[in-house]
Amino acid sequence: MKHYQLKSIGKVQNDKCGAFIVLEPDYIPGLKAFDGFSHINVIWWFSDCDDEQSRSVLQTEQPYKGAPETMGVFATRSPERPNPIALTAAEIIHIDYEKGIIQIAFIDADDQTPVLDIKPYTPSLDRVEAPGVPSWCSEWPKSTEESGDFDWEKVFNFSF
Repeated sequence: MKHYQLKSIGKVQNDKCGAFIVLEPDYIPGLKAFDGFSHINVIWWFSDCDDEQSRSVLQTEQPYKGAPETMGVFATRSPERPNPIALTAAEIIHIDYEKGIIQIAFIDADDQTPVLDIKPYTPSLDRVEAPGVPSWCSEWPKSTEESGDFDWEKVFNFSF
């Protein structure tokens, strides 16, 4: 099996001050011409689940209420998966181009989580007009904006 090398471009800073992507100095020039984008896709590493046991999990027991009793990890957003890679679409609040800090509205990553890449959110490539979802999650919010006010505890079978 071929192995691939990934390099973190920065870290998540997620604390009482807010949510930020803090780039390593070498990657700050990559922000050039980011002006005008309202959202980014953040690709990050579930570093807290990067161990042999978590990487071997391929099925999980009903993580969501009303979902099938057993689900494959590819049908979930579980951090336990063969490659603990995550994706979050996030609203940009402010970019400090000199320091390489992007303030975002929210990210579901812990503080100091490694960031692998960021990409501008572009509707022509990232938005699906009418996505299909299973009935058990059809009542979930239809956008990240609606998700902020949604009571996620009523749909998860675990606490966070």
